Amino acid sequence: MTDRHSGYVVVLEKDIREDDAEGIIDAIKMVKGVLTVKPVEATVGFVIERERVKAEYANKLHDAILSVLSP
Repeated sequence: MTDRHSGYVVVLEKDIREDDAEGIIDAIKMVKGVLTVKPVEATVGFVIERERVKAEYANKLHDAILSVLSP
């Protein structure tokens, strides 16, 4: 028996303005079987979490570089 999918999450490479997104939304709506497309707003919470993740990875990269360069 195979699993059934009820939907997908599409992640954009960067936040875009609502009026600039109309073409993307219209294109996704043209895909066979798509019932609705509802944008997810980039709220302050999203921005804060993104910055925290970026800082976490920057710190890990920094530590990794230091461990390679330190005798």
